[in-house]
Amino acid sequence: MFAVIEHASRRIRILGATAHPTASWMVQAARNLVMDLEDAGCRARYLIRDRDGKFPDLFDAILADAGIETVLSGVRMPRMNSIMERWVQTCRRELLDRTLIWHQPHLLHALRQFEEFYNGHRPHQGIANARPLQPLPVPLAAPDQLASLDIRRRDRLGGVLHEFQHAA
Repeated sequence: MFAVIEHASRRIRILGATAHPTASWMVQAARNLVMDLEDAGCRARYLIRDRDGKFPDLFDAILADAGIETVLSGVRMPRMNSIMERWVQTCRRELLDRTLIWHQPHLLHALRQFEEFYNGHRPHQGIANARPLQPLPVPLAAPDQLASLDIRRRDRLGGVLHEFQHAA
């Protein structure tokens, strides 16, 4: 799986998955990332990545052409890219450990659903319970408002993921 995360908002972008990533697959993923960022109107300045041999020089060149500087993480320094490391653990714990994946299209479907859930509904406690694609929640002014909340649950991926919303 190839995914990137925006450090400021914690928005995740899953760009693809394959059982055997090759250099050409990684180059195409870099092109897809650049196009995705251009379509969204985002401006990335840095991409932190590990020193894996599957990243060819052309991968870094494509990003450099788009104005993105590649920063290599240190050897045995997982804290250097801790936000992404934390997301990988979250994805594994909340999705992949609870799902029996049948084939690659099923994996891509599950990852797309998890990306939507993570960016749109899952609260991020480190940034005031904000969601990357939603505004900050309005704080409750009076404690008696808690009694009148009507919250509905919607299950996704067969009950693996749960979304909670106010009923209107």
